[in-house]
Amino acid sequence: MATLEKIRSKSVLLLIVIGVALLAFIVGDAITNSRNLFGDHTTVAKIGSSKIGFQEYQNKREELNNRLEEARKQNPEQFANFDAQVLSQMALDQLIQEEILLSAANKAGIKTSGNLLRYYMIENPQSQEVMDLVRQLNQSGLSVQTPQQAYEIIFNPKRNGLTDAQMAPFQRSWIALENRMKEQLKGMIYQRVLSGTVKANDLDKRALYNDYVTTTSVNVAFLPFGALDPKAYPVTAVEIKEAYNKKKNMYKVEEETKDVSFIAVTIAPSASDLKTSQALEAKTRAQLSDSAGQASKALKKEGVMLTRNSFRASDIPAGEVKDFVTSAAKGQVKTIYNNLQGFNIIRMGNRTETVDSIKINVVSVASQKLGDKVLAALNGGLNVDSVSKRFPADSVMAQPSQWVPLFSAQGPTNAIEESMLDSLKHAGGKYIALQSSPQGMVLAKIVEQKAPVAVYNYDEATYVLGPSSKTINDERAKLEKFLAANTTAEDFNKNAEKAGFTLQKYSFTQSTPAVPRMMGMNAYFPESRQVVRWVMIDGKPGKVSHIYENKNAVSPALYVAAVNNSYDEYVPVENEDLNALLTREVRASKAGDKLVSQYSKNTQSLGAAAKAMGTSVREYPTFRFAQGAGIGDAKLIGRINGTKADKKVVISKGTDGVYVYQIINKGKENFPFNNDVYQQQYFQLVNPNLMEMIKGDKKIKNTIYKFEAGE
Repeated sequence: MATLEKIRSKSVLLLIVIGVALLAFIVGDAITNSRNLFGDHTTVAKIGSSKIGFQEYQNKREELNNRLEEARKQNPEQFANFDAQVLSQMALDQLIQEEILLSAANKAGIKTSGNLLRYYMIENPQSQEVMDLVRQLNQSGLSVQTPQQAYEIIFNPKRNGLTDAQMAPFQRSWIALENRMKEQLKGMIYQRVLSGTVKANDLDKRALYNDYVTTTSVNVAFLPFGALDPKAYPVTAVEIKEAYNKKKNMYKVEEETKDVSFIAVTIAPSASDLKTSQALEAKTRAQLSDSAGQASKALKKEGVMLTRNSFRASDIPAGEVKDFVTSAAKGQVKTIYNNLQGFNIIRMGNRTETVDSIKINVVSVASQKLGDKVLAALNGGLNVDSVSKRFPADSVMAQPSQWVPLFSAQGPTNAIEESMLDSLKHAGGKYIALQSSPQGMVLAKIVEQKAPVAVYNYDEATYVLGPSSKTINDERAKLEKFLAANTTAEDFNKNAEKAGFTLQKYSFTQSTPAVPRMMGMNAYFPESRQVVRWVMIDGKPGKVSHIYENKNAVSPALYVAAVNNSYDEYVPVENEDLNALLTREVRASKAGDKLVSQYSKNTQSLGAAAKAMGTSVREYPTFRFAQGAGIGDAKLIGRINGTKADKKVVISKGTDGVYVYQIINKGKENFPFNNDVYQQQYFQLVNPNLMEMIKGDKKIKNTIYKFEAGE
């Protein structure tokens, strides 16, 4: 009793302590973006018992994002439409693959040699990170072009006029790269070894060879099912369930899947928005037409963008802009377009003549002291090709006759800073120091330049018309009204189209990067990853989400999702797409049975059967099992190739229609047997999924959405 009294007397204090601890837990959970309250807050995914941590995932995602930005700079058109929403899943997929490969390679005892590491990091660099490090050295003022030169400077700093302290960060980066490359090489070696184990035996290769050289001469009459009348061939739920059970293993899913109905409302500018844009165009045109020829700050605040362009005539795309720019007088103004996309106005500037490309000699020197000597020797008559003969070869590097474009299709390249370019042009044919520091010098001189070309300078005022806040709010109000009256997935599905909304159906998993615009296409609704996150974390069957918004100023959109079903073992028979597929198959089977029964009495000859079915006979003189010709039923292809040439007329039900065929003859073509060819064909036929082979029965648990920005 005394113990019980002590507990009672401290119950208030105990409740306070528990409450504070629980509050800390909840606040901490909010900070980590709605991760599981009692779950692992640092694990993004599990592969069996192995874990991928949040920091590791963040580093990989940042790496991919940096690569994307670099790719966009180098190939802007190719990567303009690449959707960055996929980067998170791409990062995780790479980490999962690396973990699976490394685990298997370590278990197999695979190691990497120093020679192999040198080959892949220096002689034939496979890692983008190595080239990134080369780029970082150049940005630090150290002129290196190859991984070999980078390695020399990093690990022999004193020989290059540098200190160990200066190179210490680069040394750490290089060593970290080596360690990562070792792991990657282990995985590469293991994959190659595993790939080499998928070999055909002599019987396999001969079977493939025989399938190709053995031919069948067969005549076929085919009546496709086409669109089958549901009333003529009714299908019951029991029949669909029976068909499902026969092939249930084909519908197994690897991860939790949710069937979703989705509404996307893309908001376009209203008539009122267009009127406002047209008034803004008139105001902008008036300001560009006055003597100052500049847009006011007020116009810029309203979204008018003013850019100054300098292009060669060949770089201006053919059309109205080029026609105007190449013929207009300075100060003339023209509206190129003014419509639902916004407006574009050109104000002509001046026309100049300038050199668009120069050829230069460049010499990089490892120290300022040595650089002064090299500069004096070059200007004293030393040929650039002889620099490495007179001075230490590991301290100088000459790059003669380098063409430098000063203009490209995008305008001035700024390949050489304007002050440096002026210095080069006024150097009188002598070498000058473009860059100089105790760590080294870059020397250069112009050796040739192209004839001046015409360059057109003009201002361009652009306004991109997007829907106003009022237009967006009006559309949101319509959608909110619909959601208020349809709070369940059942009502959502039943009434969406009646309310004027287009309903789309999807199946989402944790690996779905965002909401696809079309199934099977790598194009996604902007900012729709947040919708998939809600579906996978909070979306329960029957539940409807709140409104999500893509806040793009030009083409905003509103999104809503409803969860219809959830499953993690097999796609259920209730799944709409699967149910429709099974219904078609059962209906086709019934139709096949009926048509076979109907036309079997006409099989005294192939011609009679074809006539009765209202079709024609098609001849296949060299029908091969490996090709299948025009027959769309795999079982029938095998049956034809496996039947003797008895010339019997056979009627058969296929998956796509009714076939009546007659085997006329069997033959064998005289092709030589090539062991390597059929080994390759076997590998292509088997098409082994090496990653699945390595993964085996390890389960992958993907919790990436718990670490993504959410509600």
